[in-house]
Amino acid sequence: MYNSKRKPIEEVPTALTEIWVCSDENCKGWMRDNFTFSESPTCPQCHSAMVKDEKILDVIENNSPVTSKKL
Repeated sequence: MYNSKRKPIEEVPTALTEIWVCSDENCKGWMRDNFTFSESPTCPQCHSAMVKDEKILDVIENNSPVTSKKL
């Protein structure tokens, strides 16, 4: 049955976000730039080098003091 008291689903804001993408064409690894621990990360899945790119993603705040400082 349909519950008429359900709240409508809120739309999650999106934005063009800087990311790192794995350079290995056979790997689908990527990560947000603001969640990396180094200036030039390696892929956590295959350990290949990663390259900067951009992707439209849901907006997520990263308030961790560790990840905001690049090692």
